[in-house]
Amino acid sequence: MAFVELYKTGYLLRIKLSPGASVCGVRGVWCGTDNEEYLKISVNSVAEKGKANKELFKFLSKTLKMPLSSFSLICGATEHMKKIYLDIEQTEENTTKISALQMEK
Repeated sequence: MAFVELYKTGYLLRIKLSPGASVCGVRGVWCGTDNEEYLKISVNSVAEKGKANKELFKFLSKTLKMPLSSFSLICGATEHMKKIYLDIEQTEENTTKISALQMEK
């Protein structure tokens, strides 16, 4: 589960976003040039005026069954590589939910 780490009082997720895809979902784990792992997620929306980012947040919220307000973009607003802060309690249950993301298809 190297695409996520404990951060502040929640979690930091590293996401590689592919906008404009025909299917929305998790596409596996990708290793970046910085040797960090990113969870690859595709969305239907185009990368225009934040539409793809909004769809990504909705997808994560629905998949993890967590409030949309728990997610905030730390960096990568206009890039494919994103860091997202998930402001939820660091518990074993939440860690398990997040690690299961890589199995979503």
